[in-house]
Amino acid sequence: MGFFGSCAEALLRLLAFTPSSDRYTSQQPLDLSDITVPQQPVPSSDVSVQPDTASPGFTCDYPTLTGWENCNGPNSRDCWLRDPTSKQPVFSQYDINTDYETFSPPGIHREYWLNVSAQTISPDGYLKPEGKVLNNSYPGPLIEACWGDNITIHVTNYLDTNGTTIHWHGIRQYHSNEADGVNGVTQCPIANEDTYTYNFQALQYGHSWYHSHYSLQYPDGVAGPLLIHGPSSSDWDEAWTPILISDWSHNSAFADFQIELGNNSTNPPIPGKGPQMQSVVLNGTGNYTCDPSADSRCLPAAERKPLFSKVFQKGKRYLLRLINSSTESSFVFSIDNHLLDVVSTDFVPVHNYTTESIHIGIGQRYSVIVEANPSAPVQADGNYWIRTQVSVGCGNILQNASTTGIIRYDPTNTNNPTSTNSGNLSTACADEPIGNLVPVVPWAVDSHAVNNVLEDTFEADIRTDPTHGYLRWDLTDTPLWLDFSNPTILNLENTTFNPEYAVVPENFDQGFVYLVITGQKLANFPVKVDAPAAHPIHLHGHDFVVLAQSTDTYNVNTSISTFNFNNPPRRDVALLPREGYLAIAFRPDNPGVWLVHCHIAWHASSGLALQILERQNDIEATIGSLEATNDTCKGWKTWKAGHTIDQDDSGI
Repeated sequence: MGFFGSCAEALLRLLAFTPSSDRYTSQQPLDLSDITVPQQPVPSSDVSVQPDTASPGFTCDYPTLTGWENCNGPNSRDCWLRDPTSKQPVFSQYDINTDYETFSPPGIHREYWLNVSAQTISPDGYLKPEGKVLNNSYPGPLIEACWGDNITIHVTNYLDTNGTTIHWHGIRQYHSNEADGVNGVTQCPIANEDTYTYNFQALQYGHSWYHSHYSLQYPDGVAGPLLIHGPSSSDWDEAWTPILISDWSHNSAFADFQIELGNNSTNPPIPGKGPQMQSVVLNGTGNYTCDPSADSRCLPAAERKPLFSKVFQKGKRYLLRLINSSTESSFVFSIDNHLLDVVSTDFVPVHNYTTESIHIGIGQRYSVIVEANPSAPVQADGNYWIRTQVSVGCGNILQNASTTGIIRYDPTNTNNPTSTNSGNLSTACADEPIGNLVPVVPWAVDSHAVNNVLEDTFEADIRTDPTHGYLRWDLTDTPLWLDFSNPTILNLENTTFNPEYAVVPENFDQGFVYLVITGQKLANFPVKVDAPAAHPIHLHGHDFVVLAQSTDTYNVNTSISTFNFNNPPRRDVALLPREGYLAIAFRPDNPGVWLVHCHIAWHASSGLALQILERQNDIEATIGSLEATNDTCKGWKTWKAGHTIDQDDSGI
């Protein structure tokens, strides 16, 4: 081809990575009372992917990739798109090996509408009068897109007594910090009957969830699944839409939180004695045992939804997309007599490995492939239990029956299964073994942190002095406490911040920033009340690498010997082990204000969080306009002036 021919082809490849234009057809509006995804008009395109088991009429379209073709099929799930005319086709395709933090295919624009409102709901057969829902449903509707798409989502608040925001959990929000959806950090709450529009690009692929980040709204029902179609590290025949696994309370989470605060106010505090949840729901369905004749909130069997169930066809391979959307509980997921082939953790594809069960912490996601070929003892009726067992020490549920779903090989047989698990499943509250979580796209981590690691070592415990009336969890030496009306993103000119904002500046533009979080008292650190607990730690705006995760006591001088720098596990939620330590690192390549917090809702609301202020001087130049942010703050302040807001939590 020669030098000039090679340059010409390289230029075409570069043009293929440019963002798509909004002139292509958008997805049609989602009716406020409908939870189904509407059919999308398909634009004229040279390449279109019809994802298996996607919503009716849904396709992935790439109008600017002239001559390219779909290469994703049951036996080639690792490939997504390719250019068959290229002289080097291996280097002219988007696949499981593409560095998605650098490259993504130029998709189309998709648009959705969501509304948040109050509604009595009963996912487990027991009425919750103070439920809160998205588009009149719990869980909320599936938000569906394709790798490389630009997404617009309009959120309108119809709650009479609360503001709201929506966070797109795990979405990197590269150069779109204003769309991260955290009140007091990236925006003001959306006032009653006001609307805020979120715009971001799907640079990653996989599944996740979206949820309110306004105080304790998401435990009351403001959560739904998010799916971005793309390749997979192993082959499968049929995929399920994402499955939310959650603990469930019949009370408002705002009321339950008072129990958490009360337990923390004792001397010493009573860790792990937070509010008790009542049941477990799988994809919005559970079965709480009660007596309708004695309790008017208890629904009779005829008015309840059946348990979650799916049909397997023997020999087929099924992709299951699992999400823990709980308030306080971690779960061990399994299917009796079936193995799980793990292919992704959060938004990160991993080299597949096989296991009988998988531990899922709050906010974490896993994709697993299950072959419909049960091991002995094979059930004569073809029915098997799906189990979601509460991890030991990481959940407090009144009725915690692990049998929350059913696999049926014979759809006409509606009996409950009689299957049993192997008895060898670990129920320990611990992430999957680090050695199993090997990312497909490798990262080599510089063993020299760009920041001062000692200054960025934090202790997850309870402050010794009352803050806003109670003893509260914190990471720094002050529990996070935000002013809804004054988000950090509108204060980027500040040289100092209110200590209660727990702002940690990280002004680096290369290398890796290390953060160490410990679960025990450290010498020469602020004195705190020892409250042993495991904490699922979530970082917004980034995937991070897990350098170390240990139940040992952290030593600032010697524990670095346990750090793994060679393609360590990568994700956006990792468990801080009880009385141990968690060391993570991220690339400072996404200027913004990013929350780090425990995903136990009670702990986050108590103040167990901090804000990473990343490359402060570069934020305004890289994000979108803040006009809508300012308008939303004006609307919130106007609404707040006529309403009483009794803030009793951090705000998140």
